[in-house]
Amino acid sequence: MGEGPLVKILRTIIWVLAAVGFLIFAIYNWQPVELKLWQNLVLETKVPVVVMLAFLLGLLPMWALHRSVVWGLNRRVRALETSLKNTALARQADLTAATGAAQTADMSVDKSGTSAGETSTPLGPVDSNTEGGSGK
Repeated sequence: MGEGPLVKILRTIIWVLAAVGFLIFAIYNWQPVELKLWQNLVLETKVPVVVMLAFLLGLLPMWALHRSVVWGLNRRVRALETSLKNTALARQADLTAATGAAQTADMSVDKSGTSAGETSTPLGPVDSNTEGGSGK
């Protein structure tokens, strides 16, 4: 999506601050920890690794949900844009057809309202732009 440069800069600053904070946390808490996974399976690791795994276990499902929602919304936007484009093209085709029909009708009728070859009636309407009308 179209993000501005300010959003990208702020996002980069936040990630750098988070990385520096985690690095400081890791330096001061570099101690071994034993995790009992099952009855006989024990994992010995450092505290920062456990914290990073917990962070990723919380982040990844929410990130996947976010991406799926964005994907679905982008599909809806593309479908609506396509529908709008098709509607605009159909409307343009209708206007072109209507304009062509109106021009055909205008060619067969002159300004006095009579068809080519007909004479005007004395009781018919008078065009104000012709000789018989009052051009005030």
